[in-house]
Amino acid sequence: MDSVPLIIPLLEKEYRGTTRKLNDINQELSNLDEIKLKEKGRAFHDLFLTKLSLLLKGTVVAPPDKFGETLQDERVNGGALIGIDGSQFPLKLIPNAGMRLYGGAQYHRAMAEFRFVVGGIKCPPITREEIVNACGVEDIHDGTNYSRTACVIAVAKARDTFEPFLHQVLFILLFIFCSFFFFVSLILSYCVQLGGRLIYILKRLLPISVYLLQKEGEFLSGHEVFLRRVSSAFNNFAESTERSCHEKCMEDLISTTRYVTWSLHSKNRAGLRQFLDSFGGAEQPGNGGTDVSTSLQNTETRLADLLDSTLWNRRLAPSSERIVYALVQQIFHGIREYFLASTELKFNCFFLMPVVDKLPALLREDLESAFGDDLDNVFDITNLRHSLGQRKRETEIEMKRIQRLKDKFRKIHEHLSLHQVQPGP
Repeated sequence: MDSVPLIIPLLEKEYRGTTRKLNDINQELSNLDEIKLKEKGRAFHDLFLTKLSLLLKGTVVAPPDKFGETLQDERVNGGALIGIDGSQFPLKLIPNAGMRLYGGAQYHRAMAEFRFVVGGIKCPPITREEIVNACGVEDIHDGTNYSRTACVIAVAKARDTFEPFLHQVLFILLFIFCSFFFFVSLILSYCVQLGGRLIYILKRLLPISVYLLQKEGEFLSGHEVFLRRVSSAFNNFAESTERSCHEKCMEDLISTTRYVTWSLHSKNRAGLRQFLDSFGGAEQPGNGGTDVSTSLQNTETRLADLLDSTLWNRRLAPSSERIVYALVQQIFHGIREYFLASTELKFNCFFLMPVVDKLPALLREDLESAFGDDLDNVFDITNLRHSLGQRKRETEIEMKRIQRLKDKFRKIHEHLSLHQVQPGP
């Protein structure tokens, strides 16, 4: 009985808390007005985009231990860039590989890994059989055109080499923001690898943005249907942006491997010239009496030998093999440098920037289109009103129960107090 005076204040506190809960429910019910719901939806749209932009620009508000990923985590969850030998680039060579990153910092690290991997690719081996098979027959003569041979080999190997990287990188950015034969498939493979990683990084921005909104009390609790619609619109945008960017990267790769432009593909002509000059042989110092006619005859002889070995003779001489190899190396490296620069530029312009300058309008358009239809399909008003009504009834019952307990214990307390003040016999 001594605890009765202590119970009454506890019941009063419980009653006040239940009253606040009931008032909140009534406020939520009053907010299920069409105009108010649209205002809340538009406000959430603006706040969501603000947080998204903040994540791209850089922030420390979201805890790295909860949302950040090391490069190893990113490779496991979003996919790894696999080299032509089937191995991954060493983690220790990638800047910030061990740091738990998210948002724009994670995107930048993924692009850095792409540069390291693709920039270190060497031209695949060239066999004598490939050179002979690439020689073929011209439409006007049956001589050998080693320039064309080198282009055929370099273009085929480049396309097979770089294509896989494009697919990898697109997958990596779809899980965080696709074949000329052996050479070109590999190039496109690298592009695909990059795309996958980047879209993975981009999609990671959604839950982190939601966390930031929840942390600041700006989250639309209880409106799961609306939030799912925003999430779906964001993911659809990310995937369509990835496909569009991939198509643009593929256009560049196909164009640079379809037609060889020497000013673009041969990046080190001085080195190539020095390499080819070695086939002419060094001039042997002669006697002072050597006349001009002898020198001219030697030059003509060397020219005839060169033509015989490179144009008229189908036997693949060592000198011809080395010439083709040197040309292929030059073309391959030119394609690699152009592919690397253009792919990074395309991803920045057509994958990253649309998040900043296109996503806001697309989300708003999707939102207004939904508002023009049945609003119940956007906010699930019927179920929400039913749920709130159920909570209201339960809260009212709880209030009545607490009130009865308060009255009961107050009477007990009054009764005890009355007996304590009565004088003894």
